[in-house]
Formats: sequence, C-alpha cells, structure tokens
Amino acid sequence: MPHDPVFGPADLSDFRAMYPERAGRIGHKLADHPAFALDALVDLASRLDPRQVEYNRGDLPVGVDPEADVANGLDIAATIRSIENNGSWMVLKFVERDPLYRALLEETLHELRGVVDPTTGPMLKMEGFIFVSSPNAMTPFHFDPEHNLLLQMRGTKTMTVFPADDPTIAGPVQHETFHMGGHRNLPWQDAFLAKGIAVDLEPGQAVHVPVKAPHFVRNGPATSISFSITWRSEWSYREASAHGMNALLRRAGVDPAMPARYPAQNHAKSLAYRAIGKVRNVLDRA
Repeated sequence: MPHDPVFGPADLSDFRAMYPERAGRIGHKLADHPAFALDALVDLASRLDPRQVEYNRGDLPVGVDPEADVANGLDIAATIRSIENNGSWMVLKFVERDPLYRALLEETLHELRGVVDPTTGPMLKMEGFIFVSSPNAMTPFHFDPEHNLLLQMRGTKTMTVFPADDPTIAGPVQHETFHMGGHRNLPWQDAFLAKGIAVDLEPGQAVHVPVKAPHFVRNGPATSISFSITWRSEWSYREASAHGMNALLRRAGVDPAMPARYPAQNHAKSLAYRAIGKVRNVLDRA
C-alpha cells in the first residue's frame, strides 16, 4: 500500500475545478506501485472469477457492433503474459473483490472525498478496473454509468472524451437502451470527432471522465496498464432511474425530455421509476 499521498494539493485542486461534469487531466503518484506489474496482474487474474475478466482483439475500429466476434483466441493468463505482442485489450473487473486491491482502491478514493462528498454526496458502490492493453490497441466508443478517474500506470494512451449532454452523440434511445440492459458500445460517426477532447496520458497522469461521457481510447506504441477507480453517487443513480422511466414512457407512446445533467437532480422521474420497480418486486414475490 502506498504511504505517501496519491494526489498532491495541485492535483486535488485540478480535480475540484472539473468535478463532476468536465473531463480533464490531473497528476497522481501511484505509477510505480508493484500491484500493477504484469506478474502481479497474472496472479490477480488467477484469483478472480473468470467472468470478471473481459478481453478481446485490440485491432478494432472506433465503432464496434456489440455482436461482432472480437475474440483473441487466447486464455486469460496467456493474454496478460504476451500482451506486449499479441494485439489484445483486457480489463480485470471489480478488483475490489480481492483484499489487496480493495485496500488500494479505498485508500486512493479516500483522498478524493474532500472534493466528491460536498459536491455529489457520499461515494457509493466503489469499484476498480485494471486495463492491460497491447501497443496501439483500441477501446471502442462507449459510455459508462460511473464517476471515473483513470490512472495511467505504464505506457501511454489517448482518451478522447465527448460531452455527456450532447444528444447528437448519444441520444435518448442510446441512454435508455443502456439502462434497460443494453451494451455500453455506441454507434460512431466520424463527424463526432470535432466535438471530442483528446487527453494524452503517460504514467503519473489521470483523466477524469464524467458520468455517461462517451469516449474511446487508443494506446500508444508500448504496452499500457491503467487503473480505473470508479464510484456512484445518489445523483448518478437518479440520472439512471430517470432514463429508465423515460424508456417506460417511450414504450407507452410518449416522447419524454432527456434527464437533466448535474446539478439537476431528476427527482420526479427517479422516484416514479423506483416506485414502479418496488411494485414489480412485490408482484414477482407474490
């Protein structure tokens, strides 16, 4: 476990200026931690449930159909051990289920609470993801429901982040489909690129990704390892529930307005959707 702070005063100041709705880069001091060496990650993967490890070919376009065959033909351990030359992309999910990485995640997130808690409330559902990628590998265009800070540990990459509130990039149907169980990948158009912010990362740098901000990632010329520390907030759950309510309204023939972004709280639709969910649970148990 690191004994020195992961984030310095200037890093926290930069984070405060962008949280929760602006993408941007800050510094960190975790890059040399031994938990992110390849051998340590092979050991971690062996301890995780195989369902917590996702991996595929890295030679993918920006936009990928969720139904496309992207398998790399290797097993988990072989993918990590030969990552420097096998052209793959891998993520170890929910690493907080391992005691070593849970302690590391909690310690790192604790340093951000002074910024996060007064803004979006207490951190909820804190989770960690470790990305291990071959040179020049691509993470296709997608979005995620969490507040996310991705820390670069080894190699370089460029994450291109797009506005979370632009319906021409990710429209109501994409949001609603995702929150009703659909895939995270989004349809891509080359015209989107002009609206993105390209954030270059090297070891010791991190990028803040707002909730549901579409993005794609291209690795640099060396093997890349990144640590994504994520959390939910009550605001993010309300945003998700409001999209779920919109999906129900759309099925009923209504064309609802998109939920508002932070600091709007989306109380009405969120409460309605959660109430419907509670009724469904009662009926399912009856």
